[in-house]
Amino acid sequence: MSFAIFETGGKQYKASASKIIEIERLDAEIGKTLQFKKVLLLNDSKTTEIGNPNVEGAIVEAKLLDNVKDRTVLIFHKRRRKHSRKMNGHRQRHSKIQIIKILSKDGKIIAEAKPIELKKKAAIKDNKENKKSTKKDLEK
Repeated sequence: MSFAIFETGGKQYKASASKIIEIERLDAEIGKTLQFKKVLLLNDSKTTEIGNPNVEGAIVEAKLLDNVKDRTVLIFHKRRRKHSRKMNGHRQRHSKIQIIKILSKDGKIIAEAKPIELKKKAAIKDNKENKKSTKKDLEK
C-alpha cells in the first residue's frame, strides 16, 4: 500500500489513494482539483523517500468534496461570587477532500484513484419537489 505524508494548514496528514480526509478550510470551489506540494514522505510498495524537509517535485492531488463545520464546542466562563457567567460556542470549519493521485518527484504516479461524483444541490431539490408533488397527488 502506497501513501504520502503532506502538510497543509500547519498540520500533517497521511494520504493514500481514494482516502477522504478533513483538513483545515481552504478557499476553493467545490469540485476543484487541488495540489499539495509540501510532501514530507513518500512510500510505495518498494521504497520510502523522506524529504529534507520536503520531497522536491512530489505532489499530492486531491478533489475538494465539501466545506463543512465541525460539531459545536461550548466555552463556559464563570466568575465566582460576582454573578458573572458567559457561554460561547465554536464550530471549526473544515474542508473534505478525496485524494486522487500521489506523484513522485520524477512525475511517476505512485497511486491513483477514481474521484467520487458530487451530488448536485439542484438534483436534491428536484427530489424534494417530486416528494411534495406525490403527496399532493395522494391528497387528490
